[in-house]
Amino acid sequence: MQRFKAASLVRNGLHSCRLLSHCRGLCSLPDHALNDDLDHQVLVEGKAWSRTAILNRPSALNALTTAMGARLQKLYKSWEDNPDIGFIVMKGSGKAFCAGGDVSCKFALQCAGKIEECKQFFSTLYAFMYMVGTCLKPHVAILNGITMGGGAGVSIPGTFRIATDKTVFATPETLIGFHPDAGASFYLSHLPGHLGEFVALTGERLNGLDMIASGLATHYLHSSRLPLIEEELGKIVTDDPSVIEASLDKYGELVYPDEKSVLHRIELVDKCFSHDTVEEIIDALECEAGRTNDAWCTSTLKRLKEVSPLSLKVALRSIREGRFQTLDQCLVREYRMSLQSITKQVSNEFCEGVRARVVEKDFAPKWDPPSVEKVSNDMVDQYFSPLSEFEPDLELPTELREAFT
Repeated sequence: MQRFKAASLVRNGLHSCRLLSHCRGLCSLPDHALNDDLDHQVLVEGKAWSRTAILNRPSALNALTTAMGARLQKLYKSWEDNPDIGFIVMKGSGKAFCAGGDVSCKFALQCAGKIEECKQFFSTLYAFMYMVGTCLKPHVAILNGITMGGGAGVSIPGTFRIATDKTVFATPETLIGFHPDAGASFYLSHLPGHLGEFVALTGERLNGLDMIASGLATHYLHSSRLPLIEEELGKIVTDDPSVIEASLDKYGELVYPDEKSVLHRIELVDKCFSHDTVEEIIDALECEAGRTNDAWCTSTLKRLKEVSPLSLKVALRSIREGRFQTLDQCLVREYRMSLQSITKQVSNEFCEGVRARVVEKDFAPKWDPPSVEKVSNDMVDQYFSPLSEFEPDLELPTELREAFT
């Protein structure tokens, strides 16, 4: 594979009814309605020896819903069982690969008190992400455009990931009071040095060059050459990953991060983001900013002070735990964390974050607690605990499908 290894490599007063109405307007199609038009939301292309799943909600940046996840599971299962299909391709329609899970719909369900439907959303999509990560046939994801959150979750665990000049990657969950999920604690924790902590906490974006350098992508090519690679993939008659890799290598480009890339600051990232606590990370950045007057340190500090303090601490612990867990273990733990978030047993951060950035768009979330110093260890611990002794964990077919380590 062509890879360049980087060096060292709603708060309680949210007016729920009004927001629910607004949020429904944002959601291009409610999840229950998607069942009536499901074939259109996930298109299928058949080639000589492969099948392509096309995420097709371009007006919503191909955001994932429960119904889409269920359809993808069904399709992938049938393709795995078909001896005439050698490999699977996934891509998106329009200017995005996939912007993640449909936050607006999830928020609407939460506001309406439909917690069981929220649980189904997470369990269905996480199960499909595990299926991608343990796919019995080679998997090629074409990440042309926005690839965030759940979009990364349905692609990065797969065999091959093609980034382009239009790829924009991020895990921006701390900006909306959530946590980097969809397997993020697994793949981010395996990035060079402490780049994963930086990406998880700040939600900063990486481009296609950064993805190749960090190992998030396996191949890179200019978007104008995508028709060539898709045509080539359509002609391949094999289930051999090495043959597919050779075809991707033939069109892939050897590239390096541009001068503005965070990967050129990997030593500084490691120096600041290797600390045990969020407070220590912020102190380290402030020290570097004061000592060097480095604009990157200043902008990173600004970013950390915009996101949810509680989410910062939860995200940091999640990445650190993910470093020693398999993909399935990370997904099971993230499922617990997601349920804690949507049931608001610990806080209302997710509702407040979505209100401020997606619904009302005043970009002035009122985080509670308002600072990292006021986030208690008990609050963070609660995120990693089951909702109750009667709440089942996410069940994954680990006995039938071996997980990543």
